[in-house]
Amino acid sequence: MTTITIEIPDDLAAQIDLVTLPILLRELVGHKTVQLQAIEESGALPRPLYREITDFLAGNPMTQQIMAFKISAAAQERLENLLDKNREEALSPGERAELDTYLQLSEWLTILKARARNGQPLLG
Repeated sequence: MTTITIEIPDDLAAQIDLVTLPILLRELVGHKTVQLQAIEESGALPRPLYREITDFLAGNPMTQQIMAFKISAAAQERLENLLDKNREEALSPGERAELDTYLQLSEWLTILKARARNGQPLLG
């Protein structure tokens, strides 16, 4: 059995029955898992923006493919949405992580493109 330690407000702790807590947690996790599976199956969750870049790079692209790479219109729309929410300071932690990861990969891809244009080795 795994031990997890969490900090919760005192008023919430006073409402928790430690005997029934494991049962409650199982029910909540089970319910949330079913909800997330339904959302994933319906396609309601957007594909993480950075996946397009990681999938592209994982395909071992040739130099010309790297120089020509652009994200799809759907990914561009997602990026614009995340950037708008970022300007409004309305990103969730998951969206913040998605945007940060995308920006890091985008910067790396920009460096790869510059090296390819200059005839430099892509790695090294």
